[in-house]
Amino acid sequence: MGRLRDAKSTNHGMNTVMTHRAFGRYAEEALKAVGSEAVRLEELLSRFIIGSEVNRVNSSAGIKCEIVSGDTYEVLSRSAEYSRYSQGLFDVTVGPLVTLWGEGKETQKAPEESRIRQVLSLVDYNDLILDPGKKTAGLRRKGQSIDLGGIGKGFAADKFLHVFKEYGIPSAFTNIGGNVVALGTKPDGSPWRVGIQHPRRENALIGLVSVVDKAVVTSGDYQRYFFGSNGKRYHHILDPTTGYPVNAGLVSVTAVAANSMAADALSTILFVAGLDKGLKFLKRFPGVEAIFVDTSLKVHITDGLQECFRAAEDISFTIINK
Repeated sequence: MGRLRDAKSTNHGMNTVMTHRAFGRYAEEALKAVGSEAVRLEELLSRFIIGSEVNRVNSSAGIKCEIVSGDTYEVLSRSAEYSRYSQGLFDVTVGPLVTLWGEGKETQKAPEESRIRQVLSLVDYNDLILDPGKKTAGLRRKGQSIDLGGIGKGFAADKFLHVFKEYGIPSAFTNIGGNVVALGTKPDGSPWRVGIQHPRRENALIGLVSVVDKAVVTSGDYQRYFFGSNGKRYHHILDPTTGYPVNAGLVSVTAVAANSMAADALSTILFVAGLDKGLKFLKRFPGVEAIFVDTSLKVHITDGLQECFRAAEDISFTIINK
């Protein structure tokens, strides 16, 4: 690739830290444009920003549909598809449940079961109304709300890649709070190496995965959690079918895919599904690979990763056929 300008940037957005690195003639300009794109997307898609398109759809739940931009429509329609594929293990209308457990985190107490049941009745992806002709989105019932926590960062990472390509960047790397996407190879032609966090040891890895033009996204029970007054640990990934934090025998799932939005949604779906059911879902997505860590801290990798996964020194793993 010859000598390329090397630029790095770090910015805060989407409730996390984003780091970017780009190599190319217009590397600095590309990173500035990526920073602007991050702000633009958050102002469209954050349910917490008053007046954002998702916030407007949520505020109009049960009342009317809202006209939305092409970007918002795209992420909502893809979210609806993943909700259908997974039969609700991923549900874009999980907002009321996320809010309820967020209150639990504040009080360090799990919500009452009766309250969970009440809120769970509002979670139903079939109630998201999308009109492709009018580009409108709405929710059937008052109190319902969209939450893009399981897919929004992946969508943003794909958009950042598009910005890099517009600036002629041949080699780049973006990390949105653990949602990693790599463009091309490193300038020396070698693959990018992405570390997979050990779910029970701080500042330790279970291994590295080498990728070119791929997204690597991990969902785990260690990222955000609280201990209730009863001493029980509650993590942030909720099962939309039960209303409680997922308990499917896994502590971490990493999805590796050509598309970041797919990797983001699928890492969540596989985590909620558990190992056996998750492998059945993966069959529908050729080209997507995964790393599962179960509650015994055993590591399982799909066969498509055996050439590019390198385990940390004290980590053993089994290879599973998809």
